[in-house]
Amino acid sequence: MASKCIFPTISEDIPLNTPVRYYPRVDDEFLKVTKTKLSLTRYPEEQDGVAEDDWSQGAKVKEVRRLARFWQDKHDWKAQEDRIQQMSEHFLVRLDVPGYGILDLHFLHQRSKSSNAIPLLFCHGWPGSFLEARHVLTPLTTPSPQHQDLAFHVIVPSIPGFGFSPAPRRPGLGPTILARAYKQLMTSVLGYTSGFATQGGDFGAFVSRSIALQYPDLVLAQHLNMFPVPAPTLLRAPKAYLRWCLSCFLYSDFEKSSLEVRTNFEHDQSGYLDAQKTRPQTLGFALGDSPVGLLAWFVEKFHDWVDVKGNRALEDAEIIDLVMMHWIQGATPGLRFYREAFWGGRRDAEETFERWVGVPTGVSMYAREQLHCPRDWAAQVANIVFWREHGAGGHFSSLERPEQFVEDMRAFFECPAVQKSVDSHLGCATAKM
Repeated sequence: MASKCIFPTISEDIPLNTPVRYYPRVDDEFLKVTKTKLSLTRYPEEQDGVAEDDWSQGAKVKEVRRLARFWQDKHDWKAQEDRIQQMSEHFLVRLDVPGYGILDLHFLHQRSKSSNAIPLLFCHGWPGSFLEARHVLTPLTTPSPQHQDLAFHVIVPSIPGFGFSPAPRRPGLGPTILARAYKQLMTSVLGYTSGFATQGGDFGAFVSRSIALQYPDLVLAQHLNMFPVPAPTLLRAPKAYLRWCLSCFLYSDFEKSSLEVRTNFEHDQSGYLDAQKTRPQTLGFALGDSPVGLLAWFVEKFHDWVDVKGNRALEDAEIIDLVMMHWIQGATPGLRFYREAFWGGRRDAEETFERWVGVPTGVSMYAREQLHCPRDWAAQVANIVFWREHGAGGHFSSLERPEQFVEDMRAFFECPAVQKSVDSHLGCATAKM
């Protein structure tokens, strides 16, 4: 049975845990209104004496104007929509999540032809979406000549309110609850009851950690490309703490640089986080009504978090696609997830990086990732069996450096500790779909 609705929705008559094919389509009238709004934008003016490459006040007017004109005059959403549909099969499913209730979820499920493929849950973040997997889906599901016995069944859910996942109907959906929903998707819906691996960056890192904390017997291994663990203390990790105190002598150039990036993020680039976690709905009026407002909000993040190195690491169409994944639902649902994750005394997200996770863990660090840490910081809370540092790349590693991303995944899953975990869990397990 197929769903061809303009915006993501699923019939009340569909039984729980029953996937429904979904064909992403955005209404022509909505696209027309978007173009009209783009044409009516009032832009701010740059101050005199501000350098061309000085982004210290936020997104540069020239760059936002250029991208807005591209969006208005050249971006072909219908062609992009066709490409999105061709990424993989799209589904909607209705879940009854413990501790929350009914939740609708959009996901992609791309199965490998390999008989021993490993189920892999790909968890995206903000301001990303399931599109972060677009360049790595096929390579991950296909064995390579160098890794002939290694492939994955890749499952890519959308955080509710992001892209084509319907916005949550009520408050309370943070990383802990979302982890339960993803576990239910993997086991009750798709049948990966013997276990599965996870991969996550940004919010996906928090959700991946939460799945391992709540369901350690199900997680074969997890790979992260962001690791926002707290700094070591003398009592908790004395060796790491003392090494940190002597970092000017003992840290590598990569470690020193990565902590400079992290400090700069915490001091100069994290204002958006405070706004989104405290008053997301107020901010949503502006970002959900102005396509250029949302574009500028995202462009600043892409500039700061992507390893541009003098060039645009993301193509213009790719940037607009990422913005569209939040524009179609009015931006606010994605902002609200920050409140659920970080506000109200729950510390839902932070706690996932303060507790020990024993499953085999791999970490890939990219030069422009904002929340880096040295390996001995990560070892406080994770069973690190794979660690790789890259001098190029940033926050959106699967989009910026897909070849490195895939190679790291393959190398991680060939680690003896991971192979042992996979062999002990999977056996001849098969999925429903």
